[in-house]
Amino acid sequence: MQRFKQILAVIDLAHPPQGVLERAVSLAQSNQADLSVVCVAPELNAGNVLPESVPLSSQLQSATEATAQQQLEEAVAPYQSQLSIKTSVLVGIPFLEIIRKVLQNQHDLVIKAPENPEWLERVFGSDDMHLLRKCPCPVWLVKDASSESYRNILAAVDVNADHPVPELSIRHALNIQILEIAASLALAEFAQLHVAHAWQAIGEHAMRGPFLSRPAVEVDEYVAQVRDLHEQDLKKLLQEVLGSGNTTTGQFLKPQVHLLKGLARQEIPGLVNRLGVDLVVMGTVARTGVPGLFIGNTAETILEQIGCSVLAIKPAGFVTPVTPK
Repeated sequence: MQRFKQILAVIDLAHPPQGVLERAVSLAQSNQADLSVVCVAPELNAGNVLPESVPLSSQLQSATEATAQQQLEEAVAPYQSQLSIKTSVLVGIPFLEIIRKVLQNQHDLVIKAPENPEWLERVFGSDDMHLLRKCPCPVWLVKDASSESYRNILAAVDVNADHPVPELSIRHALNIQILEIAASLALAEFAQLHVAHAWQAIGEHAMRGPFLSRPAVEVDEYVAQVRDLHEQDLKKLLQEVLGSGNTTTGQFLKPQVHLLKGLARQEIPGLVNRLGVDLVVMGTVARTGVPGLFIGNTAETILEQIGCSVLAIKPAGFVTPVTPK
């Protein structure tokens, strides 16, 4: 199973950071990982407060950063006895500085609370969506109330073979990564693991329509065959990652499999709500090496409809458009 080794926790000092810190500390301990905790302070001399030429401007910036550093150290102090935590104050546009920190220190996970957590109808604010689109490592957005153990974890995978051939191996590797991480977290949290895949029978609507008007029995048989193919591919993925039900991992997890007929952007959010899912683990892009291509429309639509925590993953080789300073 995949392990995290360099975790970056981002906290907002204006809101209680306990939920994020507790989960980050627990994850670092269980993975024997290094943990860094940062906050982002505004750059006050960028014309929004005082001209840089005014001596007071630099003093104000220094005082702001010093205050933030003190608050940051106070926030992590209760956890320092459990493990060594590095702290630092970043200055500038939050998503840019977080991604630059990831690039600088080769972090393999960013964990933070979502922006505007009180607005549950749209959990993800602009900085969060930038992170989900552009951060090269997985991004875990933790709802404030989720410091308690998760009960239901959902791995959303795509085993559809109808994608362009060059994408299939990338999607398969991403599916493996999603399922490995979800399974590891389910084991650590003693949570129920759910695995979901949405599928469609291409052309079904036209075959049932007035122009083709194929016999219902023939169309039903075609749809059943398509479903069987998707079910077989999903079983192969589960076997590859979790082994058979006779293995220790398979016996303990006993994943519940959900084969959803319809569009993923509609079916996944509905399933999340029906199951009371605490965490969704999903991919946010299926092509690599293209700096201008970040997050797929389907993934973004799903993210905007769910109100639970999300761990968003990109495939190996993803190219971020953000460059180090």
